[in-house]
Amino acid sequence: MIVELSQPDLPRFADLSLPVPVDHQFTYGLPETLRHRAQPGCRALVPFGSRQLTGVILRVHDAAPPQTPRDVAKLIDERPVLDEHLIALGRWIAEYYCAPLGEVLRGMAPLAGEVGKRRTYSLTDRGRDVARQLTLSAKTGEDAAVDLLRLLETRALAEATLAQKVPKAAHHLRALVKKGLIAVEDESAKRDPLRSPSDRLEAEFRARTEEKLPKKERELLAYLELHPGAHRLDVLEEAMAGAAQAARALARKSLANVSLVAPSPATSFASVPHRLNPTQQAALDEISLAIGQKQFAPFLLHGVTGSGKTEVYLRAIDRVLAAGRSALLLVPEIALTPQVAAQFFGRFGSRAAILHSAFNDTERAAQWRRIHAGEVTVAVGTRSAVFAPLKDLGLILVDEEHDGSYKQEETPRYHGRDVAVMRARMLGCAVALGSATPSLETRHNAERGRYRYLELPDRVESRPMPDVELIDMRQEFLETRAARTFSRRLLAALQDRLASREQAMLLLNRRGFSTFVTCRACGERIMCANCAVTLTYHRRDQRLLCHFCGYAERVPQTCPACQSDQLYFSGTGSEKVEDELHREFPEARIARMDRDTVGGKDQYESILSKFRAREYDILVGTQMIAKGHDIPNVTLVGAVNADIGLGLPDFRAAERTFQLLTQAAGRAGRGHLAGQVLIQTVNPDHYAVRFAAAQDYRLFYEKEIQFRRVMRYPPFAALASLVVRAEDQERARSWIGDLAQRLNPPPEGMVRLGPNEAAVPRVKREFRFQMLLKSASRAAMARTLRELREYTVKAKWPATALAIDVDPMNLL
Repeated sequence: MIVELSQPDLPRFADLSLPVPVDHQFTYGLPETLRHRAQPGCRALVPFGSRQLTGVILRVHDAAPPQTPRDVAKLIDERPVLDEHLIALGRWIAEYYCAPLGEVLRGMAPLAGEVGKRRTYSLTDRGRDVARQLTLSAKTGEDAAVDLLRLLETRALAEATLAQKVPKAAHHLRALVKKGLIAVEDESAKRDPLRSPSDRLEAEFRARTEEKLPKKERELLAYLELHPGAHRLDVLEEAMAGAAQAARALARKSLANVSLVAPSPATSFASVPHRLNPTQQAALDEISLAIGQKQFAPFLLHGVTGSGKTEVYLRAIDRVLAAGRSALLLVPEIALTPQVAAQFFGRFGSRAAILHSAFNDTERAAQWRRIHAGEVTVAVGTRSAVFAPLKDLGLILVDEEHDGSYKQEETPRYHGRDVAVMRARMLGCAVALGSATPSLETRHNAERGRYRYLELPDRVESRPMPDVELIDMRQEFLETRAARTFSRRLLAALQDRLASREQAMLLLNRRGFSTFVTCRACGERIMCANCAVTLTYHRRDQRLLCHFCGYAERVPQTCPACQSDQLYFSGTGSEKVEDELHREFPEARIARMDRDTVGGKDQYESILSKFRAREYDILVGTQMIAKGHDIPNVTLVGAVNADIGLGLPDFRAAERTFQLLTQAAGRAGRGHLAGQVLIQTVNPDHYAVRFAAAQDYRLFYEKEIQFRRVMRYPPFAALASLVVRAEDQERARSWIGDLAQRLNPPPEGMVRLGPNEAAVPRVKREFRFQMLLKSASRAAMARTLRELREYTVKAKWPATALAIDVDPMNLL
C-alpha cells in the first residue's frame, strides 16, 4: 500500500515593492521552483515593461489578482536581506517623508554591487523575416547591419558580445531598433564576485584534491596550504604570474576561498581608554543604565569641542558588547570617517565594520554582508548606515547630530538622525545624539523632557577653550584703504605660528577661485547654461564651473554679450585663499581641502594624515576642515568671510553660521598648547557671530528659539517644501498654481507661503517654483501632502515633477 504524504500548500504569488516613483505594490506569480524559497525581505528580479527590476518581496500569498500576473524571473537571495523590523522602518520612512516605499527599500540594503546589468538584443518577427531574405552573396564585414542581423538569427546576444564581433555595433543597433528589426531588453543578473578586480580580492586554502590540476593551480594551492591565512590576489600575482586566474579557478572548484577584501582605514592605532572626568563618567553611567534596562531611551549628549564625547561613545559601546549586544555609530559625511574608523578599529578590531559613501558598490556590499552574517557587532558609518542589519541592537549613537549631511537631498528625503531615533524607538534601545552645537530641534526636545540632557561643559584634562577675537573688516578697510582677503592681525598671527613651528587652519566655506565673472563694460555676468546661477572660476583647471549641475566651460577671452575684454573676476573662494597665502608666505607648506582637491576617501586621508604629521604648516578648506579633527599642534584657526552664509534666504542661516564658526574654533588648542581663533567679519554685531566668538551656546539658543517661536518655524511647527519642476517655465508655473488653488484656503492650523519662484529658479534645465507649508499638526501635514501627491497622479503629472521635502534642511 502506497501512502502519499500531502504537501503543504505553497504560496503562488508575491507582492513586491519596486524602485519606481509610484506608491504601489506589484503582484507577480511564483514559479514552482521558487515557491518554497521566496520569503518577505528577499530580493527578486521581475519583468517591468521592457526592463527587469530588482524588487523586495513584501508578502507571499495565494490570493490570485484580477489579471494573470507575470512571473518572478529570479530570486536573488536565499534568505531575507531586510528583516521584519527594517521593512517596518522603511514603511515609516515612506509614510513620514511622503516617498514611494520601493525607493526607500532600495536604499536600505547597499547591494547594488552584487547585481550587474546588461542589455541584450534579439530579432523581432519583422527582423527575422529580413534576416531570412539576406542574400548569401553578401560577405561578412561588408555591411555591419547585415552582420548584426545574422548574428542574432539563432539567439539573443548581449551588447558587449555584439560589440566584440561588429565594429561600431552600438550605432547600428540603435538604428535597427528604430526600424523595428531588433528588440532591446535590459536584464539584471547576480554579479559573480570572482569577476571583481584582483586588488579587491583575497584567497586562502580550503581543501586538497586528488584531481589533476593545471600547473599554476597546483602551485598556487600548495603555496596557500603552506602559508595559512588570506592573501591578496594582486600581491600573489606580482610574485607568481597567473596567480589571480588560478585562484579564481580553484574557488570555482571549491579548493580555495576567494572573497572581497574588507576595507579598513589607511591608518589604525591602538585606542587606549582614557580616564574619564566626573561629567564624562556621569554621562556614561546614565547611558549604561538605559542599555541595561533594554528600553527606548533617547539622550542629548551636549559637550563643548574637545570635551571627550568620543571616549564616552567608546565606553558605552564596550558596555553594549559586554552584554552580548551590538552598537551603531553614525558620523557625518566622509570627512569624519577615516579618523573615527581608525579609533574604532584600534579599539574593537575585526568586530567593527565601516559603511560610507566613499566606498564603491562592491566594498559597501562586502561590509554590509559581514554585518548581515553577524560577523561584526559594531558598525560605523554615514547617513545610510542607519539601516545596518545589526543583530540585537543595543545602542545607536549619532555624532555631530546637527550636521546637515544627515539629511538626504534626493528621494527618499529622510534625515538619518530622526530615522535613528525612530529605529531605537521601534527596537526599544538607547540612542544618544552628540554635539557641541545641537540643532535647535534636538535642544528643544531635551528642554521639553523628550530627551534626557547630558552635559560635558569642560574640555578634557582641564584644557582651556581657545581665545576668540572678532576682526571687523569694515574698520580694516577704513584703516588700510584696501579690500584685502586677510587682515593685518591674521597675517601677523600666521607669521608667528610659522616661526614657532605650530600649525594653522583657515576656513572659507566657498569653493573655487572667484565666485563670479562679470563684464565691466556692460555688466553681463557669465551664467550656467543649465541653471540660473553664475559660474565659479576655478583657476587650477582654467575653467568656469557650475556647483549645481557640474556644467563647465573654458574662460572666455571676451564678454559673450558685448565682446569687450573688460572681464572682472569677483569674490573669493578657497582656491584664491590658498593662492594668496603662497604669495604672503612663500616658505610655508600649504594644503587645501575642499571638493575640488578631495575626490574620495584616499585623497582626504592623504591630506589630513600629512597635516597631522606636520608635513604642512597651513590647511585651507571649506566646512570639511571645521569638524571632528583632533590635531594637537593646531594653535590658530582663522575664519575668512565668517558671515558668508548669513545672507542666504533660509531661516536656518544664523544657526548654520553659529555652528560652523563654533565647530571651526574648536579645532584650536586641543593639545597642550593654547589656542587662538580669529574671526574676520563685516557683521561683528550679529548675534550668531557674537555668540560663536563667546563660545556660548546657551545665549545663542535663547535668542534663536525666540525668533523661531514668533515666526512659527521648527521646532514650533511642522514644515514641508514643495518644489514643482519642468523644462517649460509656463507649465511649471501652471502646476504650482494648481497646487496652490487646492490649498486655498489651507486646512485649519496650516499656513501656506508662496507659491514663488525658487531661490534658484532654474537647475539642470528645469524651471522651479516653490511653496512652503507650515502646520501645527504633523498628522494634518501628512494628510495634506498625501492628497497633493494623489492629485498629481490622477492629473498624470510626470513622476518627478513634484518634489516633496518634509523637515527640509535646505530651502534653496
